[in-house]
Amino acid sequence: MKRRGRPAPGSIAEALDIFSSEIRFYRQIAPEAGVRVPACYLAADQPDGTLLVLEDLSGWAPGAEPAAAARVLARMHARWSGRAALRWPWLRPVGAAAELVEDLYRKTWPDLARRDDLPPAVRQLGEKLVGKVTESELAAGRAGPLTLAHGDASAANMRTNTTGEIALLDWEDVSAAPGIGDLAWLLVSSVEPGRWDEVTGAYGSADRLLDALPAAAVQGLLSLSGSADGSAEAAAWGERLAFAAARLQSAP
Repeated sequence: MKRRGRPAPGSIAEALDIFSSEIRFYRQIAPEAGVRVPACYLAADQPDGTLLVLEDLSGWAPGAEPAAAARVLARMHARWSGRAALRWPWLRPVGAAAELVEDLYRKTWPDLARRDDLPPAVRQLGEKLVGKVTESELAAGRAGPLTLAHGDASAANMRTNTTGEIALLDWEDVSAAPGIGDLAWLLVSSVEPGRWDEVTGAYGSADRLLDALPAAAVQGLLSLSGSADGSAEAAAWGERLAFAAARLQSAP
């Protein structure tokens, strides 16, 4: 059971209408999305918030094998390329609430920059992104045809059963966007650098990945801000973000 109240006025959650979007996903998109998602028994949008009653997948293993996850995303993106926004016009458009994310990043960066565990390459990238979050979001939105995008395709939002089937959870950020953004976030959020090329190859055509990486890096830096200084979680974020920074630095 997943119950959400109404998001705070002026918040990113309100601007993106994330809770109602997930209700609409389960009512309209889930039956034909072409990927495994939890079965939905109730999807209610009520005056005081939203309520989802979903299949219990707690018996499935957390996460997913990264290359297999990339192939699942690629199939979904190919299925809905050029069609998702027409089929479901309410899907979040490219760049929605970018100015609010820009403001959040501007406020968050000074504390991040003072951390002792921030690798130099990540510090340099983070500094460059100040004032360019909206630009990065729009660049990611131009990085390919619009399709059905999960919007938060991290391993934390995946489960795998004993036969290797992968289910995608938490569709609050569902949108009509280039699929390469899902791949960029999978890499930045969940894939050790030594496997990036393998996972990118499993996805298939990823020639616009560098266009989507800065926006994914912003989200990664915001996620890093929530981890304890010097923790293993922070170190993992730093390693992946440093690799993203190196990829961007080496771009022509």
